[in-house]
Amino acid sequence: MESKDHAALAEVFNKDEDRVSWHDETLWWIRQKRDKNVHQLPEWELLRETASQIKFNVLSNLSTYLEQFEKNATCNGIKIHWAADAKEHNDIVLGLLKEHQINRMVKSKSMLTEECGLNDYLASHGIDVIDSDLGERIVQLAGEHPSHIVLPCIHKKKGEIGDLFHKYLGTPSNVDDPQFLTETARQHLREIFLTRRAALTGVNFAIAETGEFVVCTNEGNADMGTNLAEVHIASMGIEKLIPKREHLGVFLRLLTRSATGQPITTYSSHYSKPRDGKQIHIVLVDNGRSVQLGREDFRNSLKCIRCGACMNTCPVYRRSGGHSYHTAVAGPIGSILAPNLDMRKYADLPFASTLCGSCSNVCPVKIDIHQQLYKWRQVLVKAGYAPTVKKIAMQLMAATLASPTLYHAAGKMGRATIKFAPFAVNNKLNPWYKQRDMPAPPKESFGEWYARNRAGSQEPGV
Repeated sequence: MESKDHAALAEVFNKDEDRVSWHDETLWWIRQKRDKNVHQLPEWELLRETASQIKFNVLSNLSTYLEQFEKNATCNGIKIHWAADAKEHNDIVLGLLKEHQINRMVKSKSMLTEECGLNDYLASHGIDVIDSDLGERIVQLAGEHPSHIVLPCIHKKKGEIGDLFHKYLGTPSNVDDPQFLTETARQHLREIFLTRRAALTGVNFAIAETGEFVVCTNEGNADMGTNLAEVHIASMGIEKLIPKREHLGVFLRLLTRSATGQPITTYSSHYSKPRDGKQIHIVLVDNGRSVQLGREDFRNSLKCIRCGACMNTCPVYRRSGGHSYHTAVAGPIGSILAPNLDMRKYADLPFASTLCGSCSNVCPVKIDIHQQLYKWRQVLVKAGYAPTVKKIAMQLMAATLASPTLYHAAGKMGRATIKFAPFAVNNKLNPWYKQRDMPAPPKESFGEWYARNRAGSQEPGV
């Protein structure tokens, strides 16, 4: 991924104003679908609290549940592999493919494999990987990473998808009819499903009590891949556990309502044991999760069920695009998870937020996302990863806010500048002005208005 920071990458996305407006409106429409659906459930807040407490229990007893899951899955005939980091995960997957002399694999959506860089790694070792989720396949053809964890190609318009299909799948040029493009993808992927001996999926939920795991899709592509393949490899973050099968209903009711405003995922497929002559392998991946678990202020981020609701509501994500976050999981939740992996590389992301709290309000497992973003800012500044310019600006702001005299003087100076010398702020050196109009200067400050209207007329006891 590119090394530029969020602000620079967002500026690239913002050059296409029509796309930005369309991206913003589309994601907000999905947020509104979510609201309409959840408001039909009187027990919605109870479901959220229940899910949050279940996940809290899992994180408090993670090692116990992992051992229980391993034991039960092994008894079911599933082979368990442990990976400390992304490299071990990738090496294990490559080893399994080589063991079975497989050089072509079909894959359904898995943000963990994006996090680990699996596709590029396997390609460098001569393994052909085809993503079967339609959105993932589109960005794969475009040579891009997903910009959203649920809607991978939300940043693409249908005309651009038509151009990609014309270039790589041989469709007629200038065709952007969604039904035609979908049928083209269906025919293209059918041949892939029928010829791949190995299929990889992610894991939405794994049940410690039974040793089974659940994969949720709207397209059925995970089922097609795994049912036709000889070898099923499931990549799973260690935090994806829930204790009992009876808990699954809570999360399935929350997941898709939060993600796309649907009552339920179209396909929720259970995998408990391999069929005769087939194999199932689960790769349990840490990759920084144990470190995050040990960070008390950020532990709750591991409750995430990857619904994407925080992205759909975030005013920054909606207008900066997923690729501006230069990490596998974008948006508010990604801005909490990424610095745990590399503070220096992702030091910019916790600052890509207004701290408005909308992400926390919609999170189905009640992660305190905006508060964690604020705490990450403190950690990063103390660790010396904040830009020098920002540190100086904050020191000046602190000094100004600490002094009534300086505060009032700065306010008067700011109003005068905007009124009499607008060019001093309306220029490219002011980042705020790049995408916005500066507000008209008020005639007076609140302090001046208050002194003139209210200071001498307070009622007794007020």
